[in-house]
Amino acid sequence: MLEMFSDPITKVAAKRPVAIVDIGSNSVRLVVYDGLGRAPTPIFNEKSLCALGHGVRTTGRLPANGIEKALAALRRFKVLISIMDVEDLHVIATAAARDAANGPEFVAAASEAIGAPVALLSGAREAELSALGVISGFHDPDGIVADLGGGSLELVDVKGMRVGKGITLPLGGLSLIDAAHGSQKAAAKIARETLAKAKLLEQLQGRTLYVVGGTWRALARLHMRQRNYFMSIMHGYSIPTRDAADFAGLVERINNADTLVGVEAIAPARRPLLAYGAIVLDELLRRSRPRDITVSAVGVREGLLFERLDRDERRQDPLVTAAREINMLNARSPHHAEDLCAWTDRFMKSTHFEESAEERRLRYVACLLADANWRAHPDYRGDYGLNIVANTAFMGIDHAGRSFLALTASYRYQGLDQDVSPRMRALVSSRLLDRARLLGAAMRVAYLVSAAMADVLPRTPMVCVKNRLVLTLPRDLTDLASDRLSNRLKQLGRLIGREVMVTTAGSGYF
Repeated sequence: MLEMFSDPITKVAAKRPVAIVDIGSNSVRLVVYDGLGRAPTPIFNEKSLCALGHGVRTTGRLPANGIEKALAALRRFKVLISIMDVEDLHVIATAAARDAANGPEFVAAASEAIGAPVALLSGAREAELSALGVISGFHDPDGIVADLGGGSLELVDVKGMRVGKGITLPLGGLSLIDAAHGSQKAAAKIARETLAKAKLLEQLQGRTLYVVGGTWRALARLHMRQRNYFMSIMHGYSIPTRDAADFAGLVERINNADTLVGVEAIAPARRPLLAYGAIVLDELLRRSRPRDITVSAVGVREGLLFERLDRDERRQDPLVTAAREINMLNARSPHHAEDLCAWTDRFMKSTHFEESAEERRLRYVACLLADANWRAHPDYRGDYGLNIVANTAFMGIDHAGRSFLALTASYRYQGLDQDVSPRMRALVSSRLLDRARLLGAAMRVAYLVSAAMADVLPRTPMVCVKNRLVLTLPRDLTDLASDRLSNRLKQLGRLIGREVMVTTAGSGYF
C-alpha cells in the first residue's frame, strides 16, 4: 500500500509560498505557488505579453517597446510579491535575453525592476528544466519534451526520472516569423531544414511527444473547441498523431486565424503565432511519428521547483501527494482514507479481479478524495464531487484517469442508478467504468458503516468468500445492521455476482 501519512497536517501548515518570474521571449509571467513540494499548486498567476523576442532574429536586439513593457510588468510583479509576503523568489530569463546583443543591459535593468537577481538560462539549461517539469507533472513519462517559446524550441528525451541530452533550435514563434519575414511558406522550409538535423527525433517513434509552451497550449485549446470537448483542463490532454497532423494542417491552411471555430478562447495577441506553431508541430510529427501528443501545463518553472526537492521527495507520486493534502484539509476524519484504502485492498483481493498497478493507484487516490466534498449540500455532493475532481489542477494523471476519479466520487454520493455524466463516461474504458461503479458501491457501504470516522473499517472487513460477499461486524457494532445497509450490500453484490451476508465476529450471520 502507498505510504501516505507521516505528519502531513504539520507539513501542509508549514508550507510557505514560492514565486517564479519567467522572462520569456513572448511573455513575462509571475507564478506564485502555495509552497515547495511534490505537488505545488499555483495560487497566483499573472502575465504580460511583451514580445521581447520580436525582431531579435533579424536585428539582433530586443525591441525598445518590448523592454519598456517588460520592465513595467516586473515593477508591478515586485509590488504583488510584496503584497503576498513572498520571501522565496526566483527570476529567470530565456531565449530573447540570451540571444540579443543588448540582453546583458536588459537583464541588469530587469534585476533592478524586480529587486532580485535574474538567472539567464542557456539553451541546454532551459531544455533540462523543461524536461524536469514534465517529469514532475507526469506519472512515469516516456518520450520527448518539446518546449516551444517565442525565441526557441527545446527538445529533450525523458524516460521515468531520467533526463537525456537536450538541444535548442531557433524555431520559436517570434523567431520563425522574423526569419521567414512573415511568410508561412518560408517558415515551413526553415522548420523542415532545421528539424532535418535533429537526430534526437529518431528516438520518438511510438512514444509520446510532450508539448510545452503557450502557443501549443493555445493550439490544443483550439482543438478542444473544434471537438466540443467538455473538459477544460489542459494538462494531460492527449491527441492521436494522425488527428494532430490533420489539425496542424488545417491551422496552417487558413490565412486568418480569427475564422477558426473556437478561436475566441485564444488571446488575440497569441493568434498570429498559431500558424507558426502548427508549422513546427506538423514538421515534428513528420520527422518522428510519435504515438500521440500530450499537453503539459508544466515546464521550466515547475522544473526549477522540482530540482530543489531532495531525492525522496522527487520520487513521490504527485497525484497521491495532492490528493493526500486535499484529504487532510477537507475530510471529516482524514485518517479514515487510510482505513478505506486498506479496506478496499482486502475486498479487491478477495474478488480475485485482476487489478493493474495503475488501477490500484487510482483506487487509492479515489479513497483519499472520497470525503473531500462533504461540506456541500447533500443533494449536490455527487455533482460537486464530480466537478471538483474533474477540474482540480492535479498532476500525474491523464484525462481518462481524471474521469475515473470523478465518476467514482459521483457514484459514491448519487448511487449507481443515476445517469452520471455521459460525456465523462465516454472518456473511460468499459473496464474503468466498471471499476468506478464497483468502487463507488463499496464506498457507499463503507461510509454507512463507519460514518466517515477512522478506526472503524479495520474492525468491519468486507470480503468475498466463495459465492458470497460477507460483511463482518464486531459485537458492539451489530446494531448497524439495517435494511439500508443490506440494500447497499446487495447492490454491490449484484455488480460482482455474489449473494450477500452480514455476520457477527465469531458467530453466524443475520
